Amino acid sequence: MSKKNDLENLIFIVEKIDDLNSYVKRYEKVSLLLEDKFGADASLMCLLQIGETLNKIQNKYDLLLKEDIKGSYDVRNFIAHDYMGVDLGFIEAIIKERIPILHNNIKTIIGSLK
Repeated sequence: MSKKNDLENLIFIVEKIDDLNSYVKRYEKVSLLLEDKFGADASLMCLLQIGETLNKIQNKYDLLLKEDIKGSYDVRNFIAHDYMGVDLGFIEAIIKERIPILHNNIKTIIGSLK
């Protein structure tokens, strides 16, 4: 995959993370966001898109951990194939703990590609 395609994919992931963060701000807490049907649906779609797009990027960036790529894609698969079975407590932990780290790492990579 070319650097241009990587850059476009990385920018898209940042946009989805920014969308997710804006949803959290509207509800003030991740738990309140996920209790609302619209908020949960929007959040899960962002996570699905993040996982799908991250999987397209070759693991050639030191800041993209293999576990984050695989984990994001696993979450994407779980959302896509067992939507009603999604554990929102697990999703809350991902949004609070992993997404901020992923966001910072991807922004650093984007800076190095420009």
